[in-house]
Amino acid sequence: MSPLRRRRFFAAVLLAPLLSGCFAAQDGGSSPDSAPGGRLRVAMAFPPAEHFSPYGADATLLSRLGVTEGLTRLDANGTAVPALAESWTRDGDRGWLFTLREAKFQDGTEVTPKAVAASLTHATEAKPVPAALSGADLTVQAAGDRKVRISTAEPDPALPLRMSSPGLAVLSAKAYRGGGKDTVDPVGTATGPFALTKVTGTTRASLDRFDDYWGGRAQASGVDARFIADGAARTNALRTGEVDIAEAVPVSQAASLDEKTVHETGTSRTTSLLLNTRKGAFADPAVRAAARHAIDTSALAKGVYEGHADPGKGIFGPALTWAEGKREKPSDRAEAAAPKGRTVTLATYDNRPELPEVAQVLQQQLEKAGFTVKLTVREYSRLEGDALDGKFDAVVSARNTMLDTGDPVSILASDYTCKGSYNLAQLCDKKVDAAVAKAAGQADTAKRQDAAMAAEAAVLGTDATVPLVHQRIITGVGTSVRGVTYDPYERALLGTGTRR
Repeated sequence: MSPLRRRRFFAAVLLAPLLSGCFAAQDGGSSPDSAPGGRLRVAMAFPPAEHFSPYGADATLLSRLGVTEGLTRLDANGTAVPALAESWTRDGDRGWLFTLREAKFQDGTEVTPKAVAASLTHATEAKPVPAALSGADLTVQAAGDRKVRISTAEPDPALPLRMSSPGLAVLSAKAYRGGGKDTVDPVGTATGPFALTKVTGTTRASLDRFDDYWGGRAQASGVDARFIADGAARTNALRTGEVDIAEAVPVSQAASLDEKTVHETGTSRTTSLLLNTRKGAFADPAVRAAARHAIDTSALAKGVYEGHADPGKGIFGPALTWAEGKREKPSDRAEAAAPKGRTVTLATYDNRPELPEVAQVLQQQLEKAGFTVKLTVREYSRLEGDALDGKFDAVVSARNTMLDTGDPVSILASDYTCKGSYNLAQLCDKKVDAAVAKAAGQADTAKRQDAAMAAEAAVLGTDATVPLVHQRIITGVGTSVRGVTYDPYERALLGTGTRR
């Protein structure tokens, strides 16, 4: 065991920070005391922060537990495939017509066009709007037997991808009876294989099998979920047999587990250094180029992530299998200038345990190149506002590029255009905006991906972002457990085939 691994493995406290079928579902071995069809015990990394509302971060939690689903889902290639909608077609240049499959909500009512239209309309009226609808203006209407029409203010070729977002889960009318546009109750009102039945604050939740699930009866009778933010505690719960599955095992804890219980999956999450292009030292493209030259991404992948990550190559990582062959070389980059003792503020958050250490390594690398670096580490909710306001010179952030919309172009528009809603780099570049706009107009999947990679090259050419590593997620799974979904998009974990 390396000194770094040994030191981190024995640290007393660590900072803390899928539907089966379309991704690899791996089986563990069997054990004499396993209980086929019994309840699954799962340790989740992030506690519910918004009373399980599907319109924020909790949407992914519901999706990973097999509670909710939308009209579509993503397959392994990032293509929209049927979920509650069995098919769809264009309906003019600003509309789509979705044909629903026969399904029931967990409260026993039918999934009808009227119910789907009401649910999605509720999402469009939520404040703040779900991330998948950022920049989109759509209207949803029932359109006859088993059909729903979704119309957009502007042509939206990526709408079927957008409908795969966990934030656009379809719920029954009962979910919205609490009053208020933002009041949503997913307990017993979703459509997935497991129904949420009881919530104990932010520590535990109980789920029962939904026997009328359209995709078939789940093999596990239910799920007992515990929310354990501390990575060491979460890992220890698996090691001692308290839980059957532990998600997001920190890299520093992987060595403490039996290798048969460690499952590693490449993801669409990229950790990047975002440089403030609007003000401060990095407003100068030559200084941004100097920062890029100073960074050794292989040292981060091998050191901080102990080999459980790949060196950063772009905004989109190797989990997006289509990206590598389409990647273009950035052009028009500025020549690097000497930092000349420039002082910069570097910020990150501690919700993901590796990020503070990444920031410390970057501090050392930048200072070696001549920068003076002041480091700030906060909890994410206390950092986001200042980061979006451009109060730091640089931010280290981990971003799942396919989580919100499933559309790579939408991420580029949100994160790197003049009107982007999550533009931590404060970037406003005419060439980038033009490249993203061109990509947004492509309806054909392959052509859209080609255009997205051209836009990625335009972004990288500005040195507004330095991709550091493409992360792999480590899932701890007991040897008696089978059928876990290892989803590169981190949207799914439990499905009908998950059992012990």
